[in-house]
Amino acid sequence: MSFCNTSATRNARVRPATLACASEKEVYTHGQPMSAFPCVSEEGLMLAFDYRNCLSETVKQHGVSPDELAGALRRYPEVHKTVVLKARNPELPLGFVRLPFDREGLPGILALARRTRNRFDTFVVAGIGGSALGNLALQGALRDRYWNLRSLKGRGGRPRLFVLDNIDPESMKAFLETVDLRRTMINVISKAGTTAECLAVFFVIWQKLQKAVGAKKARGHIVLTTDKEKGFLRELANEGFCEESFIIPRNVGGRFSVLSPVGLVSAACTGINVRALLDGAREAAERFRVQEETVSGEPSPAYLFAALNWLLYRQGKMMCVMMPYADALYGMADWFRQLWAESLGKEKDNAGNIVNVGPTPIKALGATDQHSQVQLYREGPNDKVVVFLSVEKYRAAVRIPPFKGHYLSGHTLNELIRAEERATRVALTRSQRPNMTIRFPRIDERTVGEFIFMMELATAYAGELFNINAFNQPGVELAKNYTYALLGRDGYQNYLEELSAFPE
Repeated sequence: MSFCNTSATRNARVRPATLACASEKEVYTHGQPMSAFPCVSEEGLMLAFDYRNCLSETVKQHGVSPDELAGALRRYPEVHKTVVLKARNPELPLGFVRLPFDREGLPGILALARRTRNRFDTFVVAGIGGSALGNLALQGALRDRYWNLRSLKGRGGRPRLFVLDNIDPESMKAFLETVDLRRTMINVISKAGTTAECLAVFFVIWQKLQKAVGAKKARGHIVLTTDKEKGFLRELANEGFCEESFIIPRNVGGRFSVLSPVGLVSAACTGINVRALLDGAREAAERFRVQEETVSGEPSPAYLFAALNWLLYRQGKMMCVMMPYADALYGMADWFRQLWAESLGKEKDNAGNIVNVGPTPIKALGATDQHSQVQLYREGPNDKVVVFLSVEKYRAAVRIPPFKGHYLSGHTLNELIRAEERATRVALTRSQRPNMTIRFPRIDERTVGEFIFMMELATAYAGELFNINAFNQPGVELAKNYTYALLGRDGYQNYLEELSAFPE
């Protein structure tokens, strides 16, 4: 990944990065010289991170000052070392750092993908939270928007994908009325194997599936992804209740699990090149030096992303809006919302002090939400930082045909969306609204893998900067316990008394 900043934090003069977008320099620099730091792999350009519009020389008092940024950058070696050492401890939940290097389970995943091809018309993921959002993000980015509407031949024999990530009875009824379960494979995902929503969906489908194909054949339609040794789903797998089972590493949390079988199984079955996805993540991990305790020199873009968001949060920018200018990346913004919110929203710091911290992640879509949200972002409270996801080269080009001399005639949709992105970025910057841009040279498995790993590592860094545990989620447990009590689960009756004090 290449990244761009200004002379306020760097004095070195180097050639501009290919993705520095020099045509916009007048917007960012206000006459100051600009430094950009290229990093080009043998395979071609990687992501670029441009944070100039977060600095005080651009957005004045609403940006990060040179002293503030310098102070955060001095902490980079310490924070990086802490994360690396924690990641080396198999008892701590930072196993996501190893996932780009772990190919042990890949042959089994690819074998399943070969078996499903031309055999199943539909692949269903039954999961919620981290067991669902990563699947949706990969599908949205690396399969076209209308994949599920194409014929089996048009999909190259690959199944369409549905992710059942909620327990809305109306949606479930409609789903069962729509799909042919005789041509459907179901991947049930739960690390603990006890997730109520996931199991409820599974039980409903299982009953219908048995009626459709018979109890014996129904097992050939089931894939279980869960813990290696324990839990209800692992018990089922050990009983031969499924076609195949995959392991979620015990030290990988759900929201960090997209590069494990949690996300790779459905991706491979729909024809996504999961090797290239992992390669992109591995290349990022190597560039970010996650296997080295000691680092010096330039901080990685992952650390810069974390540090800038942390500094801006301390200035009152408590909301982080991720706004891709590509339909394909909208699911990535959704995935990021869980990653950022569940990791950084905490009541207590690492010393046990009540701090109630956490930036609120918001998703927006360019150009769509220029007509719904940008009014607030430009003229409302200056309490947000906007993260643009930009695409240099779209995978299609669509020309706008001539029409009665209209000014749009002869342009392309590509030109229009890029113009609207630039216009929105400039408008926000002129209003002193801090924003940063992550540029994809293209959307493919490698760049998506790189983006995923960058965001995950940035979250780990941010946890250290906020001095909180970014890998637990104690805030969700009480509602779970109340739910168990209301449904009569053994051992949770005491919670009924607490519930009775509140109106239904």
